Amino acid sequence: MSDQLSSLIRAVEEADSSQLLQEAVKNLSEANLEGAIPTLIAALSYNNPGAAVASVEGLIRIGEPAVPALLEQLDLHNYTARAWAIRALAGIGDPRGLVTLLGAATADFALSVRRAAARGLGMMKWHWFPEELLEIAQEEALEALLFVAQQDDEWVVRYSAVVGLQYLAEAVAVNYPQWRSQIQSQLTDMAVNDHSLAVRARVWMAQQYLETETATPVDTTPSPLSSMDWQRIMDGLYGRKGEERLVLAEGDPRKYRELVTAIAENTEAEV
Repeated sequence: MSDQLSSLIRAVEEADSSQLLQEAVKNLSEANLEGAIPTLIAALSYNNPGAAVASVEGLIRIGEPAVPALLEQLDLHNYTARAWAIRALAGIGDPRGLVTLLGAATADFALSVRRAAARGLGMMKWHWFPEELLEIAQEEALEALLFVAQQDDEWVVRYSAVVGLQYLAEAVAVNYPQWRSQIQSQLTDMAVNDHSLAVRARVWMAQQYLETETATPVDTTPSPLSSMDWQRIMDGLYGRKGEERLVLAEGDPRKYRELVTAIAENTEAEV
């Protein structure tokens, strides 16, 4: 561990006031060091919103290296810490967080967790997915976001679902235009019938964006995920579908197992 990292972590551990803790976490976050990940995750549960915001920003800045630790240390007992962790996962957009976000958006009891997850579902790094796995992943995200938009009782969660749907509509426009139309129909319904003015206003913004959008610059960053990562993602998606359907149907992820493995092997061979 470098002297700089040791000093920054020690400052977090020795902070004896809320303000000093916030500043120490902010300094650690801005250092953008992978060795800071455990301390930044721990800071999510300090009951200090300023420190939590700085931690989330730092974890997003570090990106993919933070994902395994975020998933392993997701606090199931502290919903505030869980909400911050989900916010970090959503901000990173790593496919390894997809199944966690799907479950959190549709089933977590804490509205802050559902809100963070719903927004993140629309903003995954979709360009990392193999083509056929992309279809399954985006279909699951679409179904989850439509469920949240139609069923969640909390307006802030439906608001985030609208944000997620807006980004997902942009992502599926080329390959799955029928899903984009489905999203636009949902937005049209919410623009009239949602009882929250804030949600309706966000819907109007989304509709305006989708009517006037210009092509978003294509992110060509290659996926760093391994064949084991894709296998776990696929197993997680399969597990969700298994809960939804008793009979295997078209789109079952097992039919893509061989293809995903081949893609991963080719990717590793190129490294």
